[in-house]
Amino acid sequence: MNYWQLSTSSAIAALLCVGVSQVSFAKTKQEKAAIPLREYYGSTKTVTEWLAQVEAAIVRVTNVKFDRTEDGIDITLETADGKPLTIDASKFRAEGNALIADLPNAVLALPDTQPFQATNPTTDITTISVTQLDATNIRVSVVGNQAPPKTEVTLKAGGLAYSLSSGVNEEEDELVITGAGQTGYSAPNSSTATKTDTPILDIPGSVQIIPRQVLQDQRVTRVGDAIQNVSGVSNLGQYQGYEDLIFLRGFQVSTFQGSFFRDGVRTFTFGSPDLTNLERIEVLKGPASILFGQVEPGGIVNLVTKQPLSNPYYFGQFSAGNFNTYEGAIDLSGPLDEEKTILYRLNASYRTADSFRDFAEKKRFFLSPSLALKLSPNTTLTVDAEYTHDSSTYDTGLVAIGKRPANIPIGRFLNEPFSNFSKEELSVGYVFSHRFSNNWSLRHNFRFQRQNPDRYGPLQSVLDEVTGDLTRTEYWAGGNYENLFTDTNLIGKFSTGPIRHQILVGFERSRTLEKPEFRFSNDYPKINIFNPVYARLRYSKEPEFFRDDTTYTTGIYLQDQIELIPNLKLLLGFRYDIFKQQRSTQFLSDPKEEFEQSDSDVTPRFGIVYQPLDFLSLYGSYSRSFKPSFGASRNADDSKFVPETGEQFEIGVKAQLTPKLIATLAGYYLTKQNVATADPNDPSGLFQIQTGEVTSKGIEFDVLGEIMPGWNIITSTSYIDARITEDNVLPVGNFLDNIPKWTASLWTTYEIQTGSFQGLGAGLGLYYVDDRSGDLDNTFQLPSYFRTDASLFYRRNNWKVQLNVRNLFNVEYYTGASFGNRLEVTPGAPFSVLATVSVEF
Repeated sequence: MNYWQLSTSSAIAALLCVGVSQVSFAKTKQEKAAIPLREYYGSTKTVTEWLAQVEAAIVRVTNVKFDRTEDGIDITLETADGKPLTIDASKFRAEGNALIADLPNAVLALPDTQPFQATNPTTDITTISVTQLDATNIRVSVVGNQAPPKTEVTLKAGGLAYSLSSGVNEEEDELVITGAGQTGYSAPNSSTATKTDTPILDIPGSVQIIPRQVLQDQRVTRVGDAIQNVSGVSNLGQYQGYEDLIFLRGFQVSTFQGSFFRDGVRTFTFGSPDLTNLERIEVLKGPASILFGQVEPGGIVNLVTKQPLSNPYYFGQFSAGNFNTYEGAIDLSGPLDEEKTILYRLNASYRTADSFRDFAEKKRFFLSPSLALKLSPNTTLTVDAEYTHDSSTYDTGLVAIGKRPANIPIGRFLNEPFSNFSKEELSVGYVFSHRFSNNWSLRHNFRFQRQNPDRYGPLQSVLDEVTGDLTRTEYWAGGNYENLFTDTNLIGKFSTGPIRHQILVGFERSRTLEKPEFRFSNDYPKINIFNPVYARLRYSKEPEFFRDDTTYTTGIYLQDQIELIPNLKLLLGFRYDIFKQQRSTQFLSDPKEEFEQSDSDVTPRFGIVYQPLDFLSLYGSYSRSFKPSFGASRNADDSKFVPETGEQFEIGVKAQLTPKLIATLAGYYLTKQNVATADPNDPSGLFQIQTGEVTSKGIEFDVLGEIMPGWNIITSTSYIDARITEDNVLPVGNFLDNIPKWTASLWTTYEIQTGSFQGLGAGLGLYYVDDRSGDLDNTFQLPSYFRTDASLFYRRNNWKVQLNVRNLFNVEYYTGASFGNRLEVTPGAPFSVLATVSVEF
């Protein structure tokens, strides 16, 4: 089956799934009318006729009901002919002691022609009102006694439910009310793709979310394992035993090369980011330079952290497993004053574990306090910090012989028992936000980060594949790294006639300082991979090579989210970047070499979303990326390298299968240009020129959410064809290293909801990774694998006990070859088990 046949078949299958789901879902809710484009535009030929058609699209609210339930209050809006209302979550907010939801393109047409009002429905609610705000907007307002009501208030319209209370009881500093069901596996909105809180159905691109509940259910401790739930991800395991090595759509996403973000702020870190204080992980696929500057074209990973809560919350857990694994964690939050204007949150964890790898062990301590200050009803300041102390075995993995990984035990260690990676990292920052009015707000981010990684242990150099003798080199790397980042953006909402806009204007400034030191020239005793004898000879950490680098980034970006009519939306934007580098290199016995370079570029993004049905979105987009080359890189004539660029075309379909279940089908064509390749005119082979190009094209399918009460799912599958399309040395058509054509994942849990066994549940995980080339020369392959995970849990009141099994059938597999290196093949973990006890109140 060729690529386009596969794409067509997958698209048909996805649409059939959407159809089946909608037929099933219609049995439990009123069917919603389709809204084809011609309903709004019809056959108009003049502006007057067009405006008349737009006015005809206004929805009439004919009845308002409210009901007391066991959980709180339900407010139901009924419309003429069952037409759906446009629910814009960004219009939901808390203002003073009221919860407010503004609904566009709607008019009140109640039987008595009067606004709806109910008084004192509960002890903490004084009034519920539904009024006409202006000619085309209505307002739902729920007013509390002295503060926003604590009673759960749910707005229902057209079979969908939206929680008005989540904007107060949750921790969003913008106080945005999003769709009901934000807990669990449901994730209807994303802030990563647009830097605004936007429904996923309205985003012309692929963004996938891993909610906190998935992280808890799977008990993962690494970002790489978490985002393996997402299509288009290649999880290579840990580079040299300490850092996640991840690829998106065929291109590396590095924790230290600027493709990871924390609450939308670029973060650089040696090692794996900690999951203890994460609320969710958002994965934005494709070039993202429009909002995030210099990044690889495959996409970015945004780590969204937990925020201080206005109500007391206390959580603690303890885990123990095989390989002497022990972990404890706490999560504490609540107000520090009666007015709830000062809120705190404290997350902390400690983990220690041995490994299936000989001599390998890990220890980590993590601490993250945060404080939210409500300076006024419209102004908040949140200050936070993170401290990480890491110590782990420096482990370069196994080797390849011939066309596959060497036939030696996966636990065999080819470094030295003293090999070690350690790091202390401190990160502090704040977020200041101010709302000028209902339509205009300002947000300012600041973050400072410092770390001092230390890597010590011999590195593999050359393998004699006949004898098994592995030549090694003394290696040490240390030094200090600092990153200073600030980002300010202004968000405004306005209309030009019947067209609605949400505009984002931003300014970004950052500075990085890197002063690493290295030792890598001296030989170290060989080791035999078939019969290892460890030399155990420590060596000096005296550096012999130095770098001193300073880089500056200045970025200005503009984005407009345009709603032409309720079911036709545009996304337009561009960014201008200036990137300056001041770098120096020096060998101990040589004079210092200094380099300076300045690059700039404009990166645009365009997208369109059409919603023929209220639960279905069709989208297309174009985007570009920009990433400067290392400033010390030069052509043979000493000219500077230009930035690498990426370009992507993407189309897709998104379906809200039920209010808590969403599916995305995407197809893309992605090209990376200005890739460095060998200079054919250089006989020494030492110089490169930028004539290379690589291309990745594929299709992806993701489903996330709740199928029915108690039954959750996150599943994905993807096909990637990633190849070299231009090069001076490597054969054109070679596959990119470590990128499987096919991947698939399924994680699902079910918890019994009633009866004697209420709270008992189980989970099942299935992960398939196709075989893939281990290097760009395509000289060896990593075999395919199919891994099974499982869980069993029981929840009683505020206690939960949980058992997680990873690699249930003890399959032997390999996750990747670091940077296409035959001498650094990473094996996957065998059967492992982890038991967890947790309590929250």
